[in-house]
Amino acid sequence: MAVIAPFRGITYNFATADELSRLMAPPYDIISEEGRKRYYGNHPNNVIRLILGEKKTGDSDWDNPYTRAAEYFRRWETQGILVRSERPCIYITSHSFADSVQGPSSTRWGILALVRIEEEGSGAILPHERTFSAHKDDRLRLMRSCNAHFSQIFSIYDDPSKDVLSMCRPYTEATPKMEFGFEDGSFHRMWEIADMDLHEELAYFFSQRALYIADGHHRYETSRNYRNSMRARYGRRPANKSYEFTMMYLCAMQDPGLKVLSSHRLLKTSRAFDIERFLQDGKNVFDVEEFMLNGSDWNERAHGLSMRLLETGREKQSTLCLCTAGSLQVYLLKIKAGMEALMGEDIHPALKSLDVLVLSRLILQKALGYTKEDLDNDRLIKYESDLSDSLAAVYRGDYRIGFMLNPTRIEQVKEVADNHLVMPRKSTYFYPKVLTGLVLNKIDPNEIIHVP
Repeated sequence: MAVIAPFRGITYNFATADELSRLMAPPYDIISEEGRKRYYGNHPNNVIRLILGEKKTGDSDWDNPYTRAAEYFRRWETQGILVRSERPCIYITSHSFADSVQGPSSTRWGILALVRIEEEGSGAILPHERTFSAHKDDRLRLMRSCNAHFSQIFSIYDDPSKDVLSMCRPYTEATPKMEFGFEDGSFHRMWEIADMDLHEELAYFFSQRALYIADGHHRYETSRNYRNSMRARYGRRPANKSYEFTMMYLCAMQDPGLKVLSSHRLLKTSRAFDIERFLQDGKNVFDVEEFMLNGSDWNERAHGLSMRLLETGREKQSTLCLCTAGSLQVYLLKIKAGMEALMGEDIHPALKSLDVLVLSRLILQKALGYTKEDLDNDRLIKYESDLSDSLAAVYRGDYRIGFMLNPTRIEQVKEVADNHLVMPRKSTYFYPKVLTGLVLNKIDPNEIIHVP
């Protein structure tokens, strides 16, 4: 199963860094252009310069966002802005954030460690979503230029007895190495643990378990591609060279602070859409309930709809909500018993239970005529995790129609991955995201990683 190891992580120099929150950024793939500019302005040493560099007119093979990231990385190390741990460590983190479901605040615990990269289909590290070559090419160029992991892959594991948290808890009684509040109101703490006893306990625990990639499928496949190119250049011996590993954030799937949000579909389509005809045809497949969104603002309307979706979803029948531009009238669509068969015999039962696949196969493709290529076209479909923003955008007419969904359940992610299947893109939105800038990992081809 999974092989984990401590590593000599690179962090901002805690002795000289001021306002750690101004040095951090969310994962690169959720940062808008406006956000990128804001993080650039937050601090001259913000990690954004490493993960999502500015594109300039006249960029060339020798001067581009990737080469400039490498130069920043080299310079910050030389100047002592970034420092590398003298000993291999595992990093324990806590991430506290506002939680509208469980009360004022929730805390998610995780560890940062190296994990050995596995071959596809090994069963030790399991993906659940498809990836796209353009995203992998971008991250590979960055890795080749910088020879480092700047962003950790977010993976989850099965730990109903909370064994990992029990192992780590005594170490969190000490003063954390870093603690700060971020701009979104979240609060972060991190402990740097060099104790080999803990390393060995954790290594044994994970050697008995598989890891499930929650967030960072492109980064994991990029790490494998980078490893393969380094093998071709430097060989596979001795074992455990640094490029045989990638950096991961590991969290128990039973952690109460682990959330999966919905990924609603908003369609800016030029296709003719007749709501009456759609509903009439759809009644053969779905039970349709029509109602008005109530509330004085979009947050109230979103809360009411969310509760209604969740209540219906508890019956474990695929349920989704259709809304249209300019109208507060919405339609709850609940699939009729046995209608999942219409998705085709080529679909595994684990996939037929997913709301996102019911939407993709039975509505977007069969009813509305979208092709598989259309479903990957971001100009036709926007994916949005915030229900309030989604409802408001469709009502304003920014999008013609929207389909609002329940979150994919953790047990569904596990079942799909265990069967070596993949979900449609954007089937999950794990929340909250892990900040970038907590720990970086330098890849020295001559370094051997010690596996406990």
